[in-house]
Amino acid sequence: MTDLLTHTAFEGALRAIGAERYHVHHPFHHLLHDGKLSKGQVQAWALNRYCYQAHIPMKDASLLARLPTPELRREWRRRLVDHDGDGVAPGGVERWLALTDGLGLDRDYVASMEGILPATRFAVEAYVRFVRERSVLEAVASSLTEMFSTDIIRTRVSGMLANYSFVSEETLAYFKPRLTQAPADVAFALDYVKREARTREQQEQCLAALRFKCDLLWAQLDALHFAYVEPALPPPGAFRIPPS
Repeated sequence: MTDLLTHTAFEGALRAIGAERYHVHHPFHHLLHDGKLSKGQVQAWALNRYCYQAHIPMKDASLLARLPTPELRREWRRRLVDHDGDGVAPGGVERWLALTDGLGLDRDYVASMEGILPATRFAVEAYVRFVRERSVLEAVASSLTEMFSTDIIRTRVSGMLANYSFVSEETLAYFKPRLTQAPADVAFALDYVKREARTREQQEQCLAALRFKCDLLWAQLDALHFAYVEPALPPPGAFRIPPS
């Protein structure tokens, strides 16, 4: 475990983590994409996912402040614009609110995050803290779940449009820009990680960071499944599915 992995082997080890651990494999996502959830359950997913989406630019801003060169800062600043918008074109956070609007959730309620599951909040805050406190290399590596996101986006959009009468292409408009933004983000981050992980120890730290991120995404779905699918026990203060 001391020999430096080749770039090819290192990338293969990173991708193997996604093949095993990425949340596309979670039972909740199978239910979501196959049209097996009620509108209220889809609302619960979108509401809790908003907490994650809203914290992504906060996470990126904390990393931006620690990047050592103008070139790196310019690259990472683009991610902030992708999520926060530029004051004219909406960013990902605004588009996610359009998604929750389309699902019939009150925008002020969503933005307040009052109904978020405690486990969602803990997981998201743990991610922000990880990026803020760990090395820049580990922080960048934790973003590499985007290597696996394009396939889940295509599956999600096609599955939800085919199976839910209460969604439309406009409702799911958040996802279309991510089909081009995510690959661009991955190209930079993957190149950076492969180049800057110069020891086997650093490579292992990157692998651990990606496993952490995958586990964090999985934990959020565990909480959603427990609260709204089986045994369907949302904790006090959390969103309650309206009676049908």
